[in-house]
Amino acid sequence: MRIAQIAPLVESVPPSKYGGTERVIAALTTELVALGHDVTLYASGDSQTDARLIALVERPLWRSNPGANELLLHLAELARVTREAGDYEIIHSHLDPLAFPFARSSRTPFIHTMHGRLDLPELQPVIREFPEMPLVSISNNQRRPLPKANWIATVYNGIPVERFPFGLGTGGYLVFVGRISPEKGVADAIDIALQAGIPLKIAARMPLQSLTNPWVARDWEYYIEHVKPRLKSSLIEFVGELDDQAKTALLKDAAALIFPINWPEPFGLTMVESLACGTPVIARAVGSVEEIIDDQRTGFLCSGVDEMVAACQYIDRIDRVACRHEAERRFSARVMTEAYVNAYRVVRREQEPILAPAPELVWPPPHPATLPV
Repeated sequence: MRIAQIAPLVESVPPSKYGGTERVIAALTTELVALGHDVTLYASGDSQTDARLIALVERPLWRSNPGANELLLHLAELARVTREAGDYEIIHSHLDPLAFPFARSSRTPFIHTMHGRLDLPELQPVIREFPEMPLVSISNNQRRPLPKANWIATVYNGIPVERFPFGLGTGGYLVFVGRISPEKGVADAIDIALQAGIPLKIAARMPLQSLTNPWVARDWEYYIEHVKPRLKSSLIEFVGELDDQAKTALLKDAAALIFPINWPEPFGLTMVESLACGTPVIARAVGSVEEIIDDQRTGFLCSGVDEMVAACQYIDRIDRVACRHEAERRFSARVMTEAYVNAYRVVRREQEPILAPAPELVWPPPHPATLPV
């Protein structure tokens, strides 16, 4: 199959350090090529791929030019892909709704993976205007705000599990991996470690430099008011943004990953990376978390800080081999890619959908199971 992959231009594929969507695109592209497909990747020029690379910018925008107009550059990217649409049998966009108008006029079918949060009011009229767009969710929970959209499949994000070393958690510390923002909850992670009396290593990306962006300004305010004052304890070590080798070394030796998110996380790739290293996850049970973590088997689902502190007492009851096996069984790059190939064939009308529809979701979710005694 001749396939075009459209990546965001804000980060390299794969990213050198922090970045979820681009990491997934890299894994998908690699596996598609390995399966014998003819793949073209539209991305930043420093991207590393086995596919044919078409560079729309020389370097990723977040790294090289944080003040650039991302919207205009992505419109140019989509215009080029649409102009070259006849070269492909399927076009896979990772730009959320931005690609919808181009898909409507394309001679080649598009499929759209929705990587971001979908509970934004402004998305409702967009979906009503483009009801025919074939969409892929990255978790069933992510679909909740848009139940009438044209969902083709749920495909969980995958990683090259074989590149993640298995560890025994001998470091004896907790770890937080992510970015500094209120929704990721790094301040809560610090509080959990302090109350549990366990060291915490924070591998986090600092907020971006584009201070005119209100979301970036909010992240800096959160860091200055809530995170920075909490870094004074000797139990807390801020190690910053890490590359893949340093991150996996940190994960495999950790006793547990702390994942205290405060938003409807569409997936949460860090949880899967942690499981691949054999490291259990202690998480707040919101968003997609309940689909990824099996309570008391691969981690603990908690309602808040107090329960997460209590869960730290039971980390040793989690079988780290079971964590690794779960990552291999459900979240490998090959499993993800095979599901996407099925979705491509559905969109190209080569087969009927073979994936079951998303189950009815209970909201609010039931209270997590009580901790073992």
